[in-house]
Amino acid sequence: MRSFAFAILMLAAAILPAQAEDEKPEHKQTQSESFIMVEPMYTTIVDAGRPQGLLLVAIGLDIPNPALRAEVEHGLPVLRDIYVRSLMAFTAAAVRPTVQPDVTMIADRLQRLTDKALHKKGARVLLAQVAIQKKH
Repeated sequence: MRSFAFAILMLAAAILPAQAEDEKPEHKQTQSESFIMVEPMYTTIVDAGRPQGLLLVAIGLDIPNPALRAEVEHGLPVLRDIYVRSLMAFTAAAVRPTVQPDVTMIADRLQRLTDKALHKKGARVLLAQVAIQKKH
C-alpha cells in the first residue's frame, strides 16, 4: 500500500510542475485592452545598387472598438503584409543609410494604409520605434 501511495505522489509531483509551466501568464506590451502590437518590420536600404542596411519600423494599433479590434486581429497577417510592401517602396524611394527617415511620413503612410485596408477609420497607428541599422 505504501508503494502505491508513493507512486501516486511521484506521479503528482511530475504532473504539477508541467501544468504550472503551461499556465504562465502571457507577456503584454501594455495593460490597454485596445492595443495590438504588430511584429516589427524590416526593409533593406539600397544605395548605389548595393544593400547598405536595414530600416526597422515597429508599430502598434490602438483600436477602442471591440468589433473592429477583433476584425483587425483576425486579418493582422494581411495588414502586416500591406505595411511591409509599402515600407519596401518607401525605403527604396526615400531612405538613405546616412539620414534618419522622416517618421511623420512613415506614420502618415501607415495610417492611410490602415484606413484604406479596413475601409473605415477607428484604428490608430502608433509608432513604437524607427531605426536604421547600417551594414558594416
